[in-house]
Amino acid sequence: MNWDKLLTTKRFGLEQYHNPQASHHDSRSEFQRDFDRLVFSAPFRRLQNKTQVFPLPGSVFVHNRLTHSLEVSCVGRSLGNNAASTLKQRHPHLSEQLDSIGSITQAACLAHDMGNPPFGHSGEKAINTFFSEGNGLSLMDKMSKEQWSDCTHFEGNANAFRILTHQFNGRREGGFVLTYPTVASIVKYPYPSVAATKKGKFGFFDSDKANFEKIATELGIDSLSTINGSAQVYSRFPLVYLVEAADDICYQIMDIEDAHKLKILTTAETKDLLLQYFTDDRKNKIIENMQRVSDTNEQIAYLRSCVIGNLTDSCTECFLDNEQNILQGKFEGSLIKHINDRSREAYKVCADLSVRKIYRSSEVLDVELAGYKIIYMLMEELIQAVFNPGKAYSKQLLERIPQQYDINAQTAYGKVQAMLDYVSGMTDVYALGLYQKITGISLPQV
Repeated sequence: MNWDKLLTTKRFGLEQYHNPQASHHDSRSEFQRDFDRLVFSAPFRRLQNKTQVFPLPGSVFVHNRLTHSLEVSCVGRSLGNNAASTLKQRHPHLSEQLDSIGSITQAACLAHDMGNPPFGHSGEKAINTFFSEGNGLSLMDKMSKEQWSDCTHFEGNANAFRILTHQFNGRREGGFVLTYPTVASIVKYPYPSVAATKKGKFGFFDSDKANFEKIATELGIDSLSTINGSAQVYSRFPLVYLVEAADDICYQIMDIEDAHKLKILTTAETKDLLLQYFTDDRKNKIIENMQRVSDTNEQIAYLRSCVIGNLTDSCTECFLDNEQNILQGKFEGSLIKHINDRSREAYKVCADLSVRKIYRSSEVLDVELAGYKIIYMLMEELIQAVFNPGKAYSKQLLERIPQQYDINAQTAYGKVQAMLDYVSGMTDVYALGLYQKITGISLPQV
């Protein structure tokens, strides 16, 4: 892969109008326009009512998907700008193109979680289980192997790619019509579901395979291997590593800060966790600065910002050190797994503790259990309705579904995807409200 081809300003769905020499009526670059387009979109706005880790806030405000995505985009911009500064020195003839890396990474970070269903991983698990163990099993014979794999491995990453590129009913071709580099930067797993890892991760549904291949061809992204004779596994688009690093940095460190606010972690535990990223000299300086304020939350916020700065510098350095391996598709794993020993070990300690004390806490488990039940039941009712549209109850339920979702698709796979598009686009609050109405728990006022 080469930077000149990777950083095209061509837009997905508007290829015939692409003119690199054209000037715009405003001062924004094409990639800054991507960022603004995402900020003003409904799917991005709905992230404010989607769970990040902890239940949506009561008296203490913790992160939701929207605040998380905004923070990831800030870190992603820093990673991109830092990397671009050095890359421009290495490739001065590409200075103008490389200058856009920060903006591309920032926009992609903003979109990276847009495909997540309500209740996060619990929602994904409910969808997958409905098909692999529940009533959805009856549909297996009506789909191809690739289509059925999509259903039993439903994945937020692949769904984000679909939201950005799919032409929904009544909408324009090309979906969000973003630039090729911005879309490619969110595909962490550049292969279909039949090539998914043990964790079930993949980058695009069978229905969106042609869209990804079109983008890969345009950007010069190589196919690394073939699985089962047909499933292509591609190299990652280089900026995916920066988007992934920004996400890794934010969710790990911000989850610890949230856990402190919710008193799942003590102040002493939190400080010890975050101070281990630094050498003794730097640690003493940070402690000295922390003591200038007496507010505990302010102290933790300062310490958190120091850790994010440390990890941002470390990941930038790792990206630059491995530039050629990344461009050749030879780099394996995430940047965070290849940073300097001190930061990597500190990150691992934080990750291990998060699994034990945060992600398995009663607050998190309670919302996961409830979310699983809600999404599973909605899938049962909606799939039953879309495959039996003539029944009286089905007609009533289907009338609730917005016209952009193709409930009249001619294939079983198409009908299922219409329901998945609808359910995955819901907020936690909307999903809960629909569940309560369907079950009769909540009735409209008369």
